[in-house]
Amino acid sequence: MSTALAREVPLPPATGAWQEGDPPGRRRWHTLARPLPLEAGGELPGVRLAFETWGRLAPDRSNAVLVLHALTGDSHAAGPAEPGHPTPGWWDGLIGPGRALDTDRWFVVAPNVLGGCQGSTGPSSRRGDGRRWGGAFPYLTQRDQVAAEADLADALGVERWALVLGGSMGGMRALEWAVGRPGRTAALLLLATTAAASAEQIAWANVQLHAIRSDPYWNGGDYHDAGPGRGPHAGLGLARRIAHVTYRSEPELQQRFGRSPQGAEDPWRGGRYQVESYLDHHAAKLVRRFDAASYVVLSQAMNGHDVGRGRGGLRAALRRVTADTLVAGVDSDRLYPLAQQREIAALVPGADGVRVVESPHGHDGFLVEREQVAALVRELLDRGR
Repeated sequence: MSTALAREVPLPPATGAWQEGDPPGRRRWHTLARPLPLEAGGELPGVRLAFETWGRLAPDRSNAVLVLHALTGDSHAAGPAEPGHPTPGWWDGLIGPGRALDTDRWFVVAPNVLGGCQGSTGPSSRRGDGRRWGGAFPYLTQRDQVAAEADLADALGVERWALVLGGSMGGMRALEWAVGRPGRTAALLLLATTAAASAEQIAWANVQLHAIRSDPYWNGGDYHDAGPGRGPHAGLGLARRIAHVTYRSEPELQQRFGRSPQGAEDPWRGGRYQVESYLDHHAAKLVRRFDAASYVVLSQAMNGHDVGRGRGGLRAALRRVTADTLVAGVDSDRLYPLAQQREIAALVPGADGVRVVESPHGHDGFLVEREQVAALVRELLDRGR
């Protein structure tokens, strides 16, 4: 990209978080009546969750489905890009009339995770005294996040979810729902996830966290009110590049890009290869719609994920699951390999092995292969008829 063209691109804001005064879009909000006790100690006051819903709750409240997003997702699981929602729904093909999650039949709820940056309380939020949480935002665990979601379920009048589903980080929370609140989870769909973060997953996240914290504009997490271009965009962009390589598969990258240069650019003279341009594109998109401190908080929560913690280990914890469970993984996933889904399926009572989503797209296959995921959703929901 030429210097002249680069200057025409507006600088990104210090944070890509949703801010008060921005268009609300389809969001609704729930505020917890009391401070949320945290697993690591202390409590978080003034917790608010943004969420979106589709369909109507049945009079007997038996048709509610909880959809849980991955690391950089949000509550906008379905619908077009519009004011307040910079991107289309990340599972748009799954939710709606006549789709796998048929909103003529099901009441679908998708919250923005606690610690996130698209309307829920997180580091970019303001405290009671008006200051940003920033670097003072507390350490969260998946159990804290699920506790906030349970309070939302209470407010919606949902005593028991007909189905809880999610992939990657969303699958971690879905599993926490089924282990920690088995009476509230009738069916469970786990996609490309794990019962406990592995050493390699923690290591990949650690590199990304170092990238963000090494940015000269990180400022200990207190950057949210800086001007455009004064946020830790370089660090967040680097973290996204690293993550995106782990999200896709090597054969896919080779087939799509190989060693081809980007357009007329010459990699021997400062130009880029196509795969470098691809990573630059995804980094540039993320810094305009996400918050670096939320990325840190959520990555730490994922690293801390272990459903066996304080429950006698994985075997004892997974035996608590009473939900009708379907576990699926992606055959080309190198970040959350099938062995991790096989471990879950082997230990959850009644889980009948692992379903394999066939995809060249690696970990992102759980988002890309919507027809295969839709078939899994329909299979699980049809069991309950």
